[in-house]
Amino acid sequence: MKLIQGAAVYAPEYLGVRDVLIEGSRIRKIADKIPVAEAYEVQVIDGNGMLLFPGFIDGHVHILGGGGEGGYHTRTPEIMLTDITSGGVTTVVGCLGTDGTTRTMASLLAKARGLEEEGITAYIYTGSYQVPVRTLTGSILDDLVLIDKVVGCGEIALSDHRSSQPTCEEFARIVGDTRVGGILSGKAGLVNIHMGDGERMLSCLRYVVKNTEIPPSNMLPTHINRSTRLLKDGMDYAKTLGGYVDLTTSSDPDYLEEDEVKASTGLKFLLEQGVPEHQITFSSDGQGSMPIFDRDGNFLGLGVGKVTSLYREVRDAILKEKVDITQALRTVTANPAALLKLTRKGRIAVGCDADLVLVRQEDLQIYTVLAKGRRMVQNGASVRKGTFE
Repeated sequence: MKLIQGAAVYAPEYLGVRDVLIEGSRIRKIADKIPVAEAYEVQVIDGNGMLLFPGFIDGHVHILGGGGEGGYHTRTPEIMLTDITSGGVTTVVGCLGTDGTTRTMASLLAKARGLEEEGITAYIYTGSYQVPVRTLTGSILDDLVLIDKVVGCGEIALSDHRSSQPTCEEFARIVGDTRVGGILSGKAGLVNIHMGDGERMLSCLRYVVKNTEIPPSNMLPTHINRSTRLLKDGMDYAKTLGGYVDLTTSSDPDYLEEDEVKASTGLKFLLEQGVPEHQITFSSDGQGSMPIFDRDGNFLGLGVGKVTSLYREVRDAILKEKVDITQALRTVTANPAALLKLTRKGRIAVGCDADLVLVRQEDLQIYTVLAKGRRMVQNGASVRKGTFE
């Protein structure tokens, strides 16, 4: 057992200063004061001067690495556990990107299982940029029904020169198959969509909502902040059709691309424009390549996405953009948990997984991270493999 004492708890709603008792991998009790029972060898974690958040959910991570747009030497490496946990992330959804040839679904599944064995929670999307979708079983629906780790399909590329240029009808069939697979398996059946900066923008998502019976909750367009134009289109899609939008946090805040919008700034804009807070999520695009192309589509260079950028943008939203703490936290906790149907994630509540992040109240820097009750980060430093508590 572990007992966190005296922390200001954001569940993500503010609950006040509370004690939180952890038994095994779950939250057992939350109360104003929980006495320490010496006979049960309870480990006490001092939460005084700390804020306690739910563990963060990153719904778009290239756990196998990504890239290759500039040739083989530009392939990014597989992600390491500490690259995830040091940013307070305790749940990831792995995906393939541009390269669905040398990075395979079998390897993606194996990597997710490896991360799970190391102590965090990991799921995957079936497929990559390409249409027809490359799957493990030959069918999106079968992958969802038969493979436990598959929670959706993606990242399918739209409005991008690297996509397979599917028609809106082809895209609708992908969303339909993914939804039915989710229904039959009790999973989210979510399609994660890579949005490029093409003129069509979110037109295919609008087509699905207007011309089929599929609800917008089965689609999540990401990279929506890659330009002001796309962000405004996402705002309109969310407000008029009830769509969900995802802002990517992996960008260099000092060297933003032309017209790119910082995720924390984009969050403030969307909230001020009246987009409901539950329809907005953040994801990092961690370990994926961040290629730069000229106007003719020629490769110029690239960076590498960082999972740690996820909390950086949440923190900037709170401290710099003056977004309410609960609203900022929802983008990486309750909102992605609801979309992904992860009922024990994204909240601090009795019975939920003990995925928790303690941050210092004075500067909101991460101090301690627990994943399913095991300490992964302590005193701001990652705990070495084999020494988890």
